[in-house]
Amino acid sequence: MIRKIWILTMFEDYFKSFVEFGVIGSAMRGERSQDILFELIPVSIPKFCDKGFKGVDDSPFGGGTGMVMRPDVLKNALVEGVVKAGGYHQENFMDELHIIAPGPRGKTWDQPQAKEFAKTYLSCNSTKDLVFICGRYEGIDERFLQRYVHQHISIGNFILTGGELAVMTILDSSLRFAPEVLGNKQSALNESFFNNSLEHALYTRPRVFEGLEVPDALKSGHHKKIADFQKQSAKELTESFRKDLKQDE
Repeated sequence: MIRKIWILTMFEDYFKSFVEFGVIGSAMRGERSQDILFELIPVSIPKFCDKGFKGVDDSPFGGGTGMVMRPDVLKNALVEGVVKAGGYHQENFMDELHIIAPGPRGKTWDQPQAKEFAKTYLSCNSTKDLVFICGRYEGIDERFLQRYVHQHISIGNFILTGGELAVMTILDSSLRFAPEVLGNKQSALNESFFNNSLEHALYTRPRVFEGLEVPDALKSGHHKKIADFQKQSAKELTESFRKDLKQDE
C-alpha cells in the first residue's frame, strides 16, 4: 500500500533533506515497513499561476499590512497539482483526501494527537491520502479555507514565516507512530509525554564522564532495579522541569 502525502508549498526544495535522511527518510523509501510505503510529494504553488511567484498573493480587501494568498491560485494548484496528477475523482476528491492547513486556529499539536493522527491517516487501515497547505505571507484567503480545508493544526502560540516547518513537525512526530517506522516499537512508548511525564535520564559509555558515574542500578543487569530507577528518574525529572505535566501513575 502506498500512502501519498501531498504538500502545496511555495518552495519545493524545503523538503528534500526531510525525505532523504533519518528514520523518516527510510520510511519514505520503503525501508521500514513491508505493508505501507509513504510517498511525500511537494507541489509548487507558483507553477500553477500564470505570473509565477508574483501572482500567488495579492493585497487584502479592507486594507492592512501584508499580502494574502489567492484562493483561485491555491485551488488551481490543488486541482491540477494534486487531484488530476494523483488520479483522484474531480467531483469527489474531498472524500478521497484529508486536507490540512497548519495555522493558529487549530488545536495545539501534542503527543496524543500525533499518535491518533498516525492511527487515523498513516496506518494500513486509513483510506485517505493527505494534503498539506503551506501558508505564507499574511495568510490564506478565508474562502479557500472554508471550501477546501478539513482540518487546522497549530504547533504552538507563535508565528512562523511559512507553514513548511509546521508540516515537517506534524509529519515527523506522527510518522514515528506509523507501522514499523521505528525499529523498536517500545521506542515510542518510553519517550517523553507518553505517560504525561518526561522520559527517564539516559546514559551510555563511558561509564565515568568528568567524575560522574553511570548509576549502579543501570549497570546491575537486574531488570526490576533498572525499571524502578527509570520510573523514579522520570518522576524526578518531570517534577524538576515540567510540573505542568500531570503524571500517570
